[in-house]
Amino acid sequence: MAYAMNHVHLKSPDPRATAEWYVGAFDFTIISDVVRPVGDRFVKCETSNGIVVNISGERTNEQLAQGDANAHYGLEHIGFDVEDINAEIERLESLGAELLEGPISVPEGPIAYLAFIKSPNDTRIEIIQPR
Repeated sequence: MAYAMNHVHLKSPDPRATAEWYVGAFDFTIISDVVRPVGDRFVKCETSNGIVVNISGERTNEQLAQGDANAHYGLEHIGFDVEDINAEIERLESLGAELLEGPISVPEGPIAYLAFIKSPNDTRIEIIQPR
């Protein structure tokens, strides 16, 4: 059986605001915005190439730890291709992102440059400029 990735799920203290940041930053589309029976606000988004990204808050009686945009074990980051990494860093910083590392030149292979940013709610994002 071939396995297809179904979705990515982000947690946020303000799911709608976070979803709107991704709409402006990476052209997401908000598909739905509901409060689920478990008590969390659940915003379903989709990337321009069809990947579902769910963004939700705390469920009833749930207390979440702070995010961590540094390198760590577990789901460490999500990546997006960009056409001009320097222009994108500038644009994303104007939207509230923080540059963590890069741009880094990659001398061989399909990637020309990469960088890591910290987005709202401490999510680590890699931006990649293909060769």
